[in-house]
Amino acid sequence: MAINKEIKRLDKSNVSLSVTVPKEDVSAQYNEMLKEYSKTLQIPGFRKGHVPKEVLERKFAEALRGEAMSRIMESTLQEIFKEENLPRTDRPLPYSTPELQGEPEFDFEKDLQFTVKYDVLPEVKVGQWKGLKVEYPYAEVDKKDIDKELDEIRDRNAIVMDRDDSAAARKGDVVTIDYQIFEEDGETPSGMQRKDFVFTLSSGANVFQFDDDIIGMKKDETKDYQKKFADDSFESSLAGKTRRVKITLTALKEKKLPDLDDDLAQDVDEKFKTLDDLKNSIKDRLEKHLEFKLRERKINELLKKIMENTPVTLPESMIRIEVEGRMRRIAQYYNTNVEAVAQMMNIGEKMQEWRDNAEKALHSRLIIETLMEEHKIEVTDADIEEEFKSIAAANGADIEEVKKHYNEEALFYMKEDIREKKITDILLAENTLKQGKKENYLDFMSDNG
Repeated sequence: MAINKEIKRLDKSNVSLSVTVPKEDVSAQYNEMLKEYSKTLQIPGFRKGHVPKEVLERKFAEALRGEAMSRIMESTLQEIFKEENLPRTDRPLPYSTPELQGEPEFDFEKDLQFTVKYDVLPEVKVGQWKGLKVEYPYAEVDKKDIDKELDEIRDRNAIVMDRDDSAAARKGDVVTIDYQIFEEDGETPSGMQRKDFVFTLSSGANVFQFDDDIIGMKKDETKDYQKKFADDSFESSLAGKTRRVKITLTALKEKKLPDLDDDLAQDVDEKFKTLDDLKNSIKDRLEKHLEFKLRERKINELLKKIMENTPVTLPESMIRIEVEGRMRRIAQYYNTNVEAVAQMMNIGEKMQEWRDNAEKALHSRLIIETLMEEHKIEVTDADIEEEFKSIAAANGADIEEVKKHYNEEALFYMKEDIREKKITDILLAENTLKQGKKENYLDFMSDNG
């Protein structure tokens, strides 16, 4: 099909694609569609498959022309977008459906002309990316970080025992409660009541922050009271409000922590003979995590600098998909749906913050992808084999067993990770990085900046 096309760039990474389909091709595709219908439609007075085209046109002229035009436009766009030499910046984003502009005229005596508009990948011209000087924060693994890990190991290996019926709940106790939260009209909304809810006091494991209200209660005691919820309550419908709450403590247990000694180390893993062996293993693991995070922070600081030199206009659909992806991940984490997350987090107030973070993430990602293309970063078989060796060594596994877990999709993402590591190696080598402010290990590890 002899298609003529013209692509014009608009603002916000949009393009308009104007297409002209010769009238001869329009007529040919229309007639082909009529043949198809004449063989499949059954109309009273005619045998199936023997309906004359003239009868079809007389009965369904407007509908046939409308469908023919839709088919022709759809097949034409598919043909254009499949062209190998069409630049990727002229192709619609996967989540951007081309929108028809205006109302095309379907006339057998004229060429069919139509225009669609859609979002495309932004054009990225990376500014200065080497010879930069940046400062990065850092951290070190301290004794208190190792001690925290040991405390968590003791907690996981604790024995949970019933407390005396006359005992009062205290921080660190494991409690089982029934609770209800009432609206002003006395009703209990969905999600505001639960039976046999188990959590550890002062662990932050309950979003309604009942911990301090339960401390001092005894088994089988019921507390019916007015509670003022925090302004930043995770449950946005309760934020800053006072509601009647009813709690019954149905079980009260305590954790008996194991002694911090060689026996604990051996219980954790038989490869540890002494407590020092366990401590050294923890230190080694934390330092490996720190090494990975430190590299990430260095790259992030470099990208912030490069972003200043590389303006990018992101299409709205790209930002929307990124924000929706974050919401889906949160919903998955809490085993709920996106609508519930939006309600719980008061998403209206959060949206601008989320948009800003999404734009920064997309901006930096586009820079990385552009640099990978400009440097023609490739992944060799040797690179893949080396990555498998590294994964196997880190997990104490056989390399052939590791390979069995990698299907085509997983292998694709591995290759992308290798490509990204290669370009970030170049970034780190071509710029000057200076160690800056020292941060607390936990703060450093949790910071996504």
